[in-house]
Amino acid sequence: MSASHIALFLDMLSAERGAAANTLAAYRHDLDDASARLARMGRHLDSATSADIERVMQSLAADGMSPATAARRLSALKRYYRFLLKEEVRPDNPTAGQKGPKQARALPKILSEAEVGRLFDAADRVEGPAGLRLRALLELLYSGGLRVSELVTLPLAAFSRAERYLIVTGKGSKDRIVPLTPAALEAVDAYKGVREDFLPGKASPLRSRAERYLFSSASARAGHLTRERFAQMLTGLAAAAGLDPARVSPHVLRHAFATHLLANGADLRSLQTLLGHADVSTTEIYTHVLEARLRSLMDDAHPLARE
Repeated sequence: MSASHIALFLDMLSAERGAAANTLAAYRHDLDDASARLARMGRHLDSATSADIERVMQSLAADGMSPATAARRLSALKRYYRFLLKEEVRPDNPTAGQKGPKQARALPKILSEAEVGRLFDAADRVEGPAGLRLRALLELLYSGGLRVSELVTLPLAAFSRAERYLIVTGKGSKDRIVPLTPAALEAVDAYKGVREDFLPGKASPLRSRAERYLFSSASARAGHLTRERFAQMLTGLAAAAGLDPARVSPHVLRHAFATHLLANGADLRSLQTLLGHADVSTTEIYTHVLEARLRSLMDDAHPLARE
């Protein structure tokens, strides 16, 4: 049955590929949706033909699904059927040769350096322990280019050494080095002085779990600040900074980190390493910011431009 094969597929991704919980949930959602669509056609996920998969893709388009989401669905199906082929559950791969819908590559949404500065100024106006925590979160997110899931799950032990960098475990359980700015180190040190305020009471069963994390939480079952709660904090901060809250999110600040580094002279390969991208093509989306620099360079340096 497809349900059991989906479970085995997800187990493989977790055990062999180190897939994160969010990644596994996305695969399950995509495969469950495809299975439901096939069932309405009187077909079964594990025995679907190439024509069946084409009909699934057509139904996604008919439902108004974006090309990017539809492409992700097809990618999940391709990986699932490769798994079934390898496990000899079926003799062929019905997605072989199938191409996803064409999609324009969207440019990342970013903030200007001045707008990021306004966020930091607004954070500095938040008094008490909450302000110190917010400043530390912002510094690590923008100065280190962390993913929000990496940020909120940072272990306290990551800051127990004197080095001026973090070793962050990112997608696929791959470690990367993230250098820290002096401002980020100072912000974290200041926050650690009030971190006790965000821990559960000593009698709480959540205490031992929360103590593991830098950004601990007295209420979250996971023991650390949740992504959703941090996104809410950023929304409030954006409003206080006079920015449109719809333009500000943890991922937008990661985009800003990358774009601002490139605009100030960083090379693409170094940026790829800092962001933890497996393929440099993922990082190339940020090169649009270089156009203005290149035009300026041509105007200033090319001899014919001065004639």
